[in-house]
This record gives sequence, structure tokens and C-alpha cells, in this order.
Amino acid sequence: MIGNIVRSGWMNLRRDRAAWMLSFVVPIVFFSIFAGIFGARRSSTPRVTVAVVDEDGSARSKRLVAALHAENALKVVDASDARSAEATVRKGDAPVALIIPKGFGTSQITFGPRGKSQVAFRMLRDRSDAIAPQVVSGLLQKTIMVGMPDVMISTGMDELERFGGPLTAEQRTNLQQQIARAQATTTSQQSGVDGLVKLETTDVVGSKDNPIIAFYAAGIGVMFLLFTASGSGGAMLDEVESGTLDRILSTRVSMSTLLIGKLLYLWTLNVIQLIVMFLWGALAFRLPLARHLPGFAIMTAATALTCASFGLLLASAARTRAQLGAISTLAVLTISALGGSMFPRFLMPEAMQRASLVLFNSWALDGFINVFWRDMPLTSLAAPVGVLVAWAVVFFIAARRLTRRWEMS
Repeated sequence: MIGNIVRSGWMNLRRDRAAWMLSFVVPIVFFSIFAGIFGARRSSTPRVTVAVVDEDGSARSKRLVAALHAENALKVVDASDARSAEATVRKGDAPVALIIPKGFGTSQITFGPRGKSQVAFRMLRDRSDAIAPQVVSGLLQKTIMVGMPDVMISTGMDELERFGGPLTAEQRTNLQQQIARAQATTTSQQSGVDGLVKLETTDVVGSKDNPIIAFYAAGIGVMFLLFTASGSGGAMLDEVESGTLDRILSTRVSMSTLLIGKLLYLWTLNVIQLIVMFLWGALAFRLPLARHLPGFAIMTAATALTCASFGLLLASAARTRAQLGAISTLAVLTISALGGSMFPRFLMPEAMQRASLVLFNSWALDGFINVFWRDMPLTSLAAPVGVLVAWAVVFFIAARRLTRRWEMS
């Protein structure tokens, strides 16, 4: 009897496609996604993009820029001035900008307490990426030590004369020869010395009150919009099973009219859900909602429309409630993981970041981040809103074609 019960269970699982997908397909898909995100990093550390501005223009600063370009851990983007570098960080094209100040070529690198005359490098950063500024700061110190050894030797000579007395002519000649050799050959030794240059950090992107809240409010909100829309859209399947849909279509209501009505219902539901979500964020976590109302309204309307259309598409593709539950779980969790709702896109490998732009929720997240995180003008929402509306139209047309089977039956 026990063997018959086990065999019966496996036969039921084989017939139940929804349970089969939740048991085997969903775990494999999620394993593949996160293995692709984290497994791609096992061989090397991902490169940090940094915009570099050379305000000094001296031979020494040009050598420093060339050494930063040669650093494998950095992806250096040359910027013309500080304003363009700040714009690069604000747009999200780079998490950090480094500005080499005027006077760097003639200033001394001091050991120990820094003098007032030492010029300061400026670092402009995006607070959403806490790792990149530390990486750039450490590699800047390392590059000056390793990539510019002659500067370090020259500084050491000056410090030696300062504390130990003047050098003899022969000593100075020998040290000058060592400097010349260092200029011709760059050493490959690592250095543990830190803090050789003065570095002033400025946050140009991100809420000062509670920076990470704005980043995750959009991600969690969009993910649960998808669950709500797919679940509510399944009401059509109940109408099909109960025969209510046939009675509705026997009146003057066409399938297109019915779908538009359900789309508007789901849209209003999604809008209210996002409003409640962000109001809670504003009240409980100081999310700056009041000063971003226009951008929030635009992105909420577009995102809610796309999620509503996607929910209709899932409901139209399924044949039973159980099948809809399996399909929606797989689709929503996969889209959320790849699109950035579960894991920030800027921490993904570059290839996966580019691939995720195919998904509509990544554009929704970018739009909300532009509003709440980057404080960008409303014109920056044109691309995200355009992509979201286009996806909404595609989803609705696909749903309309799939529902033809109910008109023919």
C-alpha cells in the first residue's frame, strides 16, 4: 500500500504542471540567476567605473591618469571638467568621479600629518554604491606609490633633509640617479601605506536623510505590483470556469471592452498600492515623497499601466488558477531578480546589466531612482516612460489575441 501511495503521488505530480514547475523549474531558474550574478565574479573582481578630470594638466598629473588607465580594477572614463564628471555620476554612468586638482604637479606628498599647502583631490560619489569610493581611494594611493616611484623618492629626499639635515652633493647626485631610474622603470611591488594624498569626498547623488530607502522602495513596490496584477487578473479564469464570461459576452460588451475595463481596474489598484507603499516609506522611513510628487505621479501611472497589462497577459495565457499561480510565480520572481528588485543592478556583471534592460521593470526602477535618488529633471523620465508604455501596449495586444479562444468556445 505504501508503494501504491508513493506511485500515486508521482503520477499526480506529473499531471499537475503547476506543482511540477514550482518543484523543479523555479528552483533551477533562481539558482541559475544568482549563480550568474555571483559566479561570474569568482575569477576576478568587477571593474569600478570612475570618471577622471585632470584640472592640473602637468606632466605628473598626466602620468597619474595614465597609471589609473592601466589599473585593471578600474574602468576610467575621461571627463573634460568637474561639471561633466558630476553629470556622469548623477546619470548613473559611473559611481565615482575623481578630480585631480590644480597644483598637484608642484605639491609635495607628505608622510604623517598633512600640511595646509597640500592640494586635495576631490571625489564625487553616488551613495548607493558604498564599495566603489573605497576601491578608488585605495587604488589612488596604490597608484601613486607603485606607478609614480620617482615622486615618492623625491618626497623622501625632501623629508630626509627636513628632519636629518642637508645631504651632501654626492648623496644628492646618487639619489637623483635613482629617481631617473624609477622614472624609466615602474616597480611592481605592492604597498600597504595609506593616506598619502588629501582626499575630499562629496555626495552628489542620494538622499541625505535615509539614502537606501529610496533605492529599495521602488524595487519592492514594483515586484509586488506584478504579484497583485497577476493575481487580480486571474478573476477572468474564474469567470470562464463559472460561465460568467459567456453571459457577459452575450450582451453588448465585447472582449476588447471587457479587457479595457479590467485593465483600468488593475491600473487603479496598482496606483493605490504604490501610493500606500510610498506614503508608508515617507511616514516611517523619511522617504522624501513631498518634494518629488510630479515625478512620482508620472512613474506611478506608467508603471501601474505596464504591470496591469502584464497581469492580463499572464491570466490570458493560463487555463486554470493553479496554472496561473505557477506561471506568475516563475515569471514575477525571475523578472524581479534580473530587473533589480531583489539585487541592485549596478552590482551585477556588465553583461547581465545590459541584458536586464530588456525587462520592463528595470526601466521602472531606473525611473523611480532618477526621481527619488538622483533628483534628475522630469525630462529624464521620457525614456523610462516611453519603454513602459510600449511594453504595456505589447502586453495588451498579446492578451487580446490569447483571449480569442474564449470568444470561439
